[in-house]
Amino acid sequence: MRCPFCGDLDSQVKDSRSSEDGAAIRRRRQCEGCGARFTTFERIQLRDLVVIKKDGSREAFERAKLARAIGHASAKRDISPEKIERLVSSVQRQLETRGDEVRAEEIGEKVMAGLKTLDHVAYIRFASIYRDFSEASDFAEIAEEVGEPPEPGKLL
Repeated sequence: MRCPFCGDLDSQVKDSRSSEDGAAIRRRRQCEGCGARFTTFERIQLRDLVVIKKDGSREAFERAKLARAIGHASAKRDISPEKIERLVSSVQRQLETRGDEVRAEEIGEKVMAGLKTLDHVAYIRFASIYRDFSEASDFAEIAEEVGEPPEPGKLL
C-alpha cells in the first residue's frame, strides 16, 4: 500500500478490525519510510458496475460519488456517518447482486427508499435533485407522500 504522505510502497499493518457491520475491514498502517500512520479500508467488490445514465451514456460506478450525494442530502441533519456508510454499502450490495449494468434511475430509487426510512428531510432533499423539482408544489407533493414522522413512544 503506497503511503499517502511520502509515496513509499512499504507499510506495516498495525491494527485490523471489522467495520460497517462486517462489510469492510479497517486497517491502521504505518509507513516504513516516513513513519506516518494512515487508515485503509478493504471491501468486497462482487463486480465492476457500469451505470447507464438517462442520456444513454455509460460510466463506471463510483462509491464515493454515491456517498457524496447522500452526504449532501443529509447535511446538517442528525445522521451519523456510520448510518450513511451503511446505506451506501447496502445500495452498492443490492446493485452488485443484480448484474454488471445498472440504470441511474434504479440507483436513485434505492437511495430514496433508504433515506425515507432514515430521515424525511434528507429524503426530500435527495428527491428534489433526483426528480428535478422545478416548482414549490413538487416539494409539497413529496412532503405529503412522506407524511409526518411518528411521535416518540407512539405506535403506528
